[in-house]
Amino acid sequence: MSKPRWLPLESNPDVMNKYTENLGVDMSVLAYSDVYGFEPDLLMMVPRPVVSLVLLFPITENYENFRKEEEEKITKEGQTVSDNVYFTKQTVGNACGTVGIIHAIANNVEKLTFKDGSVVKDYLDSTKSMTPDERAVALEKHEGVTRCHGDSAQEGQTKAPSIDEKVDLHFIAFVEKDGFLYELDGRKPFPINHGKTSADTLLEDTAVVCKKFMERDPGNYNFNMIALAQKAF
Repeated sequence: MSKPRWLPLESNPDVMNKYTENLGVDMSVLAYSDVYGFEPDLLMMVPRPVVSLVLLFPITENYENFRKEEEEKITKEGQTVSDNVYFTKQTVGNACGTVGIIHAIANNVEKLTFKDGSVVKDYLDSTKSMTPDERAVALEKHEGVTRCHGDSAQEGQTKAPSIDEKVDLHFIAFVEKDGFLYELDGRKPFPINHGKTSADTLLEDTAVVCKKFMERDPGNYNFNMIALAQKAF
């Protein structure tokens, strides 16, 4: 039986802000904004504090080889992952944008305000005690999130591709939890602990990790990062 597929989201702060609002998060204090580059002067332009980052990057042969090596290394050597990290696998095709946003929201619940009847709060509450695989199945079946994703995939500045079109771009999220930087990618079997960080240095520490993504594919420019941060008034 084939897995469901959704239309991909556009990597666009306006789309992501509207989508998160439609999911039932009060976006009056936090907002998504572009990160224009990883150099210090460009990072200084990002509003603070930053609570999460979402990276869009190309899935290439180089990356897939690295991903396999990384998984084998962690499986063999182990890593520390806080029990407070919320992580879900991704089984819906083209749902990586939604999974990235869910990871950003779920790991910052204490910093957010949810509206009455919030779709994403319902999903998070109902999956709190589930495994990452069970959460993925629950996402497939959650009508509210599915509907919100479909509405938002029609937004943006570019025409949405066909639902069956192969998309080689992928969203992942980065969050700080209990003093460590975690990469949350629904295609991976577990979160990736990238070492120590803090709420104050999350942006800079994530930039270091993301530079490595770009170094693996120096001829590819399809990288885009968006920060969920304090709203600039």
